[in-house]
Amino acid sequence: MEIIDLTQYIDEKMPVYPGTEPPLLLNALDIDKDGFQEKKITMFSHTGTHLDAPGHIIKGGLTLDQLPVGYFYGVAYCLPVHGDAMGMISVEEIKKQEKAISQSDYLLLCSGWSKFWGKNSYFTDYPVLTESAALWLTDNKLKGIGIDAISVDKADTENYPIHRILLGSGMVLVENLTNLEIIRNKQFYFSCFPLKIVESDGSPVRAVAYVNPGKH
Repeated sequence: MEIIDLTQYIDEKMPVYPGTEPPLLLNALDIDKDGFQEKKITMFSHTGTHLDAPGHIIKGGLTLDQLPVGYFYGVAYCLPVHGDAMGMISVEEIKKQEKAISQSDYLLLCSGWSKFWGKNSYFTDYPVLTESAALWLTDNKLKGIGIDAISVDKADTENYPIHRILLGSGMVLVENLTNLEIIRNKQFYFSCFPLKIVESDGSPVRAVAYVNPGKH
């Protein structure tokens, strides 16, 4: 089995969603002075590679701590996506792998946008699902959707339509994934376990792909 890390590093200079404060990582205790080292970490719940809970956008929606731990593990399929001239991923583009999607718990969208991590271009022009594509995905009994971009909606959105469609169906969303190009067009086991935070609208995760050629 090959284990592939799909997670971005957390540091003080990392990209964060526009308007969000970057994380602070302070060396609160020093090994020479205090006998051990310990960091104080301050960050928003949607920092780095992270999960969105339904309750992030949907009033009364479930929070991550209300979902069983098994919800964050399952079979995933990694679909390469490009979008049209406007950067929109259509139903037709998604349905090319309808069978693989129907046999999966998670669909990971490989746009290649993680190559812009740390650059201003990371926040613009990344492909996103059309509303009709998002609605089609809600009929596939998926646990969640992941993408290697800052969001499943355009950064200049005011009403977050794709978030509302997907989270409103009970899915979770995994944003800021990386290394998806390694596993594109493959099916594998996937985990994205969140921190066990009470009433968590979101959480950083260590997203991992477990690739077993003998099984998938």
